[in-house]
Amino acid sequence: MSITQQQISDTARLARIRLENDEVDAITQRITAILDLVDQMQAVDTSAVEPMANSLDAVQQLRVDQVEQPHELNARQARRDQLLACAPASEDGLFLVPKVIE
Repeated sequence: MSITQQQISDTARLARIRLENDEVDAITQRITAILDLVDQMQAVDTSAVEPMANSLDAVQQLRVDQVEQPHELNARQARRDQLLACAPASEDGLFLVPKVIE
């Protein structure tokens, strides 16, 4: 499978990215190389290979849903308050972290 320079140019235009001709050539070559590698990987016969892991085999461990007594809630809140006391900043029972995304 390969990709054409026209497809790269069209995609760049749709993404509102301005590309020079030499950039289109370089990107076309790189994407074609990636697609060739994918084709090679898909051509490999893996029918005799056992799967190494399957996410469907994972089982969620659920705790029993039970009513907590007031003294248990107080102990849990005390533990939370103890953990929040170690934080540089907290508010309303939550950790405050610096803003990283504008």
